[in-house]
Amino acid sequence: MFKDRSHLESVVEKAWLERELLSLSTTGEIPEAIREILFELDRGELRVSEKRENGWQTHGWVKKAILLSFRLNDSFLMNHHYSPAYDKVPLKFEEWAEEQFKVAGFRVVPGAIVRYSAFIASGAVIMPSFINVGAYIDRGTMIDSAVRVGSCAQIGKNCHLSDNVGVGGVLEPPQAQPVIIEDNCFIGACCEIVEGVFIGEGSVLGAGVILTASTKIVDREKGNIFYGKVPPYSVVVPGVLPDVDPKKPGVNCAVIIKHVDEKTRSKTSINELLR
Repeated sequence: MFKDRSHLESVVEKAWLERELLSLSTTGEIPEAIREILFELDRGELRVSEKRENGWQTHGWVKKAILLSFRLNDSFLMNHHYSPAYDKVPLKFEEWAEEQFKVAGFRVVPGAIVRYSAFIASGAVIMPSFINVGAYIDRGTMIDSAVRVGSCAQIGKNCHLSDNVGVGGVLEPPQAQPVIIEDNCFIGACCEIVEGVFIGEGSVLGAGVILTASTKIVDREKGNIFYGKVPPYSVVVPGVLPDVDPKKPGVNCAVIIKHVDEKTRSKTSINELLR
């Protein structure tokens, strides 16, 4: 059921215009609204970005709320067994008991760091990795070892982010779209996806693909060039575009080597797709 959050949005937008006046001593509806927004983000009831009929919509006011929280909250000492910390954002599982993990329905391996306001859905597996504020990890997704999921990044259902994948975060500017990886994607080891790049459903990225907003994504079959977007069901590997001057080095790019439909993707192993 749709929940009307127009009041929260109004409070945040007004506070944003007056943010220089906010401090640790600020009381009243502003810190109360910020706490509610972070709480809803943490529970997955609110998202920084969500898919609508006409595409993905980013809620800049939610990102503003996260930014405002840094003005309203002071750093505090967090005594953890493996490493003490001093920060303004508590860890997601700071006060969780076994029962809460059972109800949540996901696994967390020792060494994983998840900050409060990041959401993890049932069936996910979180290996030793880092997940930042406002991020969203949907059902059945594997976050493998040494993965970095940046602030507000949106990861879909049944994805696999392999070892050492970096997913860039974005809080400023508030209207900027975060990195979005749609459902059923496989992201190979050591890939870097930053600057709001969009990965369409069912896509496969081979190891070492680097995607920024300015990276040329070349469709080898059709000759099309994309920027900031991998179309659904694309199989992508690292590549190099030669320079017109043979004496100059080529420029790194990403190459779509094939497209697969949903039926093929469900029946074919990742290794076969990348051959």
